Amino acid sequence: MKITAIRFAKLKVPLVTPFKTALREVSFIEDLVVIIETDKGEIGYGAAASTPVITGDTHQSILSVIKQFIAPKLLGMEIENLNQICQLIQSSVVANYSAKAALELAVYDLWGKLYQAPLYKLLGGGSKTLRTDITISVDNIDKMLSDCALAVSQGFDILKVKIGNDLQQDIERVKAIYQGFGQQTQIRLDVNQGWDAKQTVFALQKLESHNVELELVEQPVKSDDFKGLKYITERVNTPIMADESAFSPKQVIQLLEQNAVDIINIKVMKTGGLSRAIEIANITAQYQAQCMIGCMLEGSIAVAGAAHLASAKAQQISKIDLDGPALGQYDPVQGGVEFNGPAITLSDGPGLGIKSIDTLQPINDGVWPL
Repeated sequence: MKITAIRFAKLKVPLVTPFKTALREVSFIEDLVVIIETDKGEIGYGAAASTPVITGDTHQSILSVIKQFIAPKLLGMEIENLNQICQLIQSSVVANYSAKAALELAVYDLWGKLYQAPLYKLLGGGSKTLRTDITISVDNIDKMLSDCALAVSQGFDILKVKIGNDLQQDIERVKAIYQGFGQQTQIRLDVNQGWDAKQTVFALQKLESHNVELELVEQPVKSDDFKGLKYITERVNTPIMADESAFSPKQVIQLLEQNAVDIINIKVMKTGGLSRAIEIANITAQYQAQCMIGCMLEGSIAVAGAAHLASAKAQQISKIDLDGPALGQYDPVQGGVEFNGPAITLSDGPGLGIKSIDTLQPINDGVWPL
């Protein structure tokens, strides 16, 4: 099965509720969709969101780097040579992680179609069903409590609470949420780099003194502050997780060698694709460290790849944070992974299992053989 063309489209889905973190606020899931065609008539789908404050990627930069530096090298390559294709994608340009991830997702989708098997089975097999948390956006306390109550009524029993824009208010937010929902849910905090190391220790020790039991705290300090993460981990009982500090396998090794964190958050968009996400999962297994599989604000095309990986690597990936598609008002993808509240169900269709995508807006500027 040979790659013959690469096309692009946009996909936009309104959110049920605006998504607010310490870094940004958005009202839509907006994906750039990568469509790889083959000489056998099969089509592979990948996608990526615009995340300039996290990965540095925008839709325009993703489109540009794929067209100019990567896609022309892929034309004519055989899908069965998966490792060679992934190595070419990773080595064609520095950084540009979301661009690489979108391409790799489409290639892995075709790899599954080549062998007529769902991706999770080809990656090692696992359960067809997963259970995700749900994100509670940072807001005033009453609004966050209302959002928590709605999430619980929808069947969610793990809440990922966004904080990080005001230390004292953050502490009060967490105390109120724990008092209201701590007995019936697990609570994860995502600080989105909003505190420094001493603030984090102060906040967590204060919360611990009030018997607030958190499952984990995600990326409290700036992404390059490895010393700060270690400082925190050594002084609190609450498990600390690296997110933006852990883009690459090398960074993951450094964090685990230094005992700087307890948990690594793997995101396919952040690692640059499934190949490096798999590598990171294997590294954490060697260090007997826990992993979470996460997403940013991508739709169900991109998150499907992460879900298949989570199933196949369930021994390493014990925590699921793949609620992005569930935050949309609808899912335009037919087939593929089903996102229904906290329940995620993988398709047994080949590859990612996608049959069709509604409301795609083609970009008439693809990469075709010369």
